[in-house]
This record gives sequence, C-alpha cells and structure tokens, in this order.
Amino acid sequence: MKNYLILLALLVSVMACKNETKQEDSVKDEMVKETVEVDYKSFGKEIQPNDAIASVSMSKHYNDMNVGDSIPAKVTLKVKEVCQAKGCWMTADLVDGNEVMVKFKDYGFFMPKDIAGQEVIVNGLAYVKEVPVDEQRHYAEDKGATKEEVEKITEPKRTFSFEADGVLLVETK
Repeated sequence: MKNYLILLALLVSVMACKNETKQEDSVKDEMVKETVEVDYKSFGKEIQPNDAIASVSMSKHYNDMNVGDSIPAKVTLKVKEVCQAKGCWMTADLVDGNEVMVKFKDYGFFMPKDIAGQEVIVNGLAYVKEVPVDEQRHYAEDKGATKEEVEKITEPKRTFSFEADGVLLVETK
C-alpha cells in the first residue's frame, strides 16, 4: 500500500511539472509573436542599435548641461527636418517640446532628404551651444525661409546640439 502511495505522489509531481513547462512555452511563444523585425540603414561609422537611450532621457541630460558642456551619447530620435540642400544636418524632437540639431562629424556623410518623421539612432557627442545670428540665418535659408523670416533673427540662441559619427536609419518591416 505504501508503494502505491509513493508511486501516486511521484506521478502527480511529474504531471504538475509537465503542465508548468507547457505554460512557460506558451508565454515564450506569445513573446516571440510580438517581436517586430527592424532593419537599419547605416550612415557614417558603423554602430550597433543596442544601448541607445530614449529621447526623453537625453532631454533631461540636455536640461542639466550648460553652454560648452558635452557628453558622449547614443540616442533614439524622431527626425523633424533634414537639410534640403545636401542632407548635411537634421533636427529631431526631444519629446518635451525641445529639439536637437544633429550635424555629422567632419561632414563625412549626409542623410537622405526625405526622412522627416522617421526614427534614427545617432551616436556621438551631445553638447549645448550658443548659435550666433549668422549661423541661425544660414539654417533658416537651408529650410527655405523667406528673406523677411531670416531678417527677424537678431539674437544668439542656446541650442541642444549633437555631432554624430554614426547614424542608423530605422526601417521597420
């Protein structure tokens, strides 16, 4: 009789473990189904997409920085505008209403002009800069501003800037 009870207890234990494994497999299957495949088009230095911080985190870093401060960073950003002359700069949203001006190290590469609204991962140096009037006017002209709009720019402006040595353009499938 004792042997039957031991055998029954052993059988119940094995069945309980078997059901638990099926539940774990089911959860793993559901997680795999939710994965979105992402491809990247690379510009400049080859970088990896892992460990990029969100734009909201970068915005907090920028707000704590002074003019002249810089930090190395890898950030995921949403492109707002691209230079329509050559693709030599772009602006991106920082979620909190601020934007960042992204330039490319040593003009070593340019971005496609038609990527506004798309997501990118930029790697390089984040810094805060005071942009002189003539440089602001130059960017305004690149954006296609009218002569009157350009002439309204009369004071230097504190900006969040980024010098990218590598960029990944996110292409979802």
